[in-house]
Amino acid sequence: MRRQIFDAEHEAFRATVRTFLGKEVLPHYERWEKAGVVSRDVWLAAGRQGLLGPAVPEEYGGGGNTDYRYSAVLTEEFARAGASGLAIGLHNDVIGPYLTSLATEEQKRRWLPGFCSGETVTAIAMTEPGAGSDLQGIRTTAEEQGDHWLLNGSKTFISNGILADLVIVVARTAPEGGAKGLSLLVVERGMAGFERGRNLDKIGQKAQDTAELFFQDVRVPKENLLGRLDGAFVHLMTNLAQERLSIAVAAVAVAEHLLEITTRYVKEREAFGRPLAKLQHIRFEIAEMATECAVTRTFLDRCIVDHGEGRLDAVHASMAKWWATELQKRVADRCLQLHGGYGYMAEYRVARAFTDGRIQTIYGGTTEIMKEIIGRSLLS
Repeated sequence: MRRQIFDAEHEAFRATVRTFLGKEVLPHYERWEKAGVVSRDVWLAAGRQGLLGPAVPEEYGGGGNTDYRYSAVLTEEFARAGASGLAIGLHNDVIGPYLTSLATEEQKRRWLPGFCSGETVTAIAMTEPGAGSDLQGIRTTAEEQGDHWLLNGSKTFISNGILADLVIVVARTAPEGGAKGLSLLVVERGMAGFERGRNLDKIGQKAQDTAELFFQDVRVPKENLLGRLDGAFVHLMTNLAQERLSIAVAAVAVAEHLLEITTRYVKEREAFGRPLAKLQHIRFEIAEMATECAVTRTFLDRCIVDHGEGRLDAVHASMAKWWATELQKRVADRCLQLHGGYGYMAEYRVARAFTDGRIQTIYGGTTEIMKEIIGRSLLS
């Protein structure tokens, strides 16, 4: 089924992204996987290519183009390439909107040029050892003291945690405020008391640095409050639809790519004297996955269009996120099975996709949280 949401300019951009991946990412990826982190040089290369901050206004060094379809193309191509280590989606689609919509003019001029050039790698620190999806459980505190905030606490599972130069930290500024007593504070590399812990050893996405962060009496200037005081809950909820949509975009792209790889494999691989594709069970497996991918793609493309028009709500973003990521998980498992023993070998794309993709149903809101959001909208 031919997709109808992209025009010639989007496809030209897709070719640019593929060229970038082939030249700047894929030749180095195995080394980054072993190191547990990508090179800072690739961030600078992405900045030179115009892949960072496409929606940031031109006056701050960005592309000045708010058409989300370009971000979707970028996400799809990185997902197909299996290049999760360079977390451009997090940088552009999650953190970018916070900086462009919440930052003051002074903050924009201070932070956005480096954001777009690749000189400033970003992260957002929300999850804590005792608080994941439950914002009310956040214990990191920021105490107001004259011209600064005194920040204390710890965060974990922070993507870009090792490389990040600028970290948006969710901290409690109103002790009795529950989820509504939280604020966003921007912590910058080099601030006294800001320390990074381990680069966490994950089962997948090995090249994507994921760290523990510690804050001990960090003096955060008042000028680094992002958005409204005690307004983090609203700010976080406002940006979640795009984050979840971006995860869904990656999920479907991976599922479709694995289906392509596996379809070729079963045509070439022989068992009992004939190609696997000649077996009815194999054909049924491929048929089922192809149908599920096609149906999901249709819904997701509609969500991309709706988001571009400002009409994607939290419920449909949650539907897209949970369905697409669970589809990715199922397809990765079935494709690995169809590869047999080769599917278990790390050198095969399907094996890496199996471990890399497992996090998709967890971060950005678990499948269970997505269903809860959808259920509440229907039954409240």
